[in-house]
Amino acid sequence: MYDRLCALYPDARCALDHQGPWQLLCATILSAQCTDVRVNQVTPQLFARWPGPAELAAAAQEEVEEVIKSAGFFREKAKSLIGMSDDIARRFGGEVPGAMEELTTLRGVGRKTANVIIGVAFGGAGMVVDTHVRRLSNLLGWTGEQDPEKIERDLMALHPPERWTHLGHVLIHHGRNLCPARKPRCAECPVLDLCPAGAARTQDA
Repeated sequence: MYDRLCALYPDARCALDHQGPWQLLCATILSAQCTDVRVNQVTPQLFARWPGPAELAAAAQEEVEEVIKSAGFFREKAKSLIGMSDDIARRFGGEVPGAMEELTTLRGVGRKTANVIIGVAFGGAGMVVDTHVRRLSNLLGWTGEQDPEKIERDLMALHPPERWTHLGHVLIHHGRNLCPARKPRCAECPVLDLCPAGAARTQDA
């Protein structure tokens, strides 16, 4: 399944525009319940006005809210961006930490966001479980869990570490393109013959 999906999405990668770990952290926080396209429209102004964690940590929340408003949930996200930046500036000398244990102590940063930073910004093994990965890993029969942390553990046990980051990108691309939740295009899917959900759906049709 992985090999076939890789062949379908040879250029699968993180779609969030960024330069460095801190910018990626900001973009990932903004991406919650928001499209990557919209985030990429918001971040240039955000980074131009507050170019680093120290600057954003000192920003007025109302001003940050105004800049990121179109990304949705702007009050909560502005609070997370300022808090995360303050943690990095004050506790980590302005440098984003690279370990899960440290990243998840940052305000507004959970395991999903931490895995994005580990895998994309630092080139480590980060198994991201977003809505697409959660849904597709169940459809493909790779897990029966719904809790993101349990799904993460199942996928990590099933796939080798060097695959984790890219696996997330591939599943996200597949979820957006051929296998959206509302109208999956099973007939075009290269793993239809291996997919339990696809087999059941095509039989019902």
